[in-house]
Amino acid sequence: MSSLTAADKRYLEKILQMGGGYVLDFTNATFAEFFKRYNVDIHGNQFLTYGDSKAKKLRAFWEQESDALVGRVLSDMLDNYQVACELNDRKHDAGLLAQSRKIVARLLGNSAFAKVETVDVFLNKEFGMPNIQRLPVESTVAKIIENRLNEARAVLSVSAYLSVILLCGSVLEAVLLGAAQKEPKRFNQSSASPKDSNGKVKAFHEWSLAQLIDVACDIDLLKPDVKKFSHGLRDFRNYIHPYEQMVSGFTPDEHTAKVCWQVLKAALASIAGERR
Repeated sequence: MSSLTAADKRYLEKILQMGGGYVLDFTNATFAEFFKRYNVDIHGNQFLTYGDSKAKKLRAFWEQESDALVGRVLSDMLDNYQVACELNDRKHDAGLLAQSRKIVARLLGNSAFAKVETVDVFLNKEFGMPNIQRLPVESTVAKIIENRLNEARAVLSVSAYLSVILLCGSVLEAVLLGAAQKEPKRFNQSSASPKDSNGKVKAFHEWSLAQLIDVACDIDLLKPDVKKFSHGLRDFRNYIHPYEQMVSGFTPDEHTAKVCWQVLKAALASIAGERR
């Protein structure tokens, strides 16, 4: 049971836009996928205490789970809220966000979570593209990755924003999969590793990009900023299918594409050991 107070919940319900049973812009499917990264079946009977809306399930989750798990989930949700506002040029409530992050910081016992980095700050950081040979992939794959990086750079310059996201997502997934195969014990033993219904860690080829990112951050292979700003990349495979893109309402623009390119550069620099 988390230690969220009634006052805490009022702040969180407002920022997560839980009126009318909703939670941010999650659909039932994306809500389930989000929680799957934490090995939680949010649509399961366990969380039907108050009803079957997303907001009611989230309230039940708050009551039943630990501070650590609730804090991790809320931290990710607040990142979703902030990044969505910034990428779509929507004004966000800075005071409410700061108060909500303080609540999360208390749950996690880590004041560092109260520190907010904006998209613009992240975009202004300098990340050089690392030596491809230092990435944990086979030499034959390294050549393909190099070609895709060159293509991503080229299509970004001609405003092919969806192509940038698909290329960046495919490269990051391949490199993280290579890292997992190189250090299977380290990845499998992470508390964030995805598990099947029997509690067994899934085979690496079954991991989504979102799960690879979460575990890589958990084992300190990636920096927290990569996880925070990776939302455009996490579900990149879905955007290959027009109907999935239509349902999600995803419309890639220049800002989103630049963030994804920056996320990829930051991630590859970390994995190659070239980022301090």
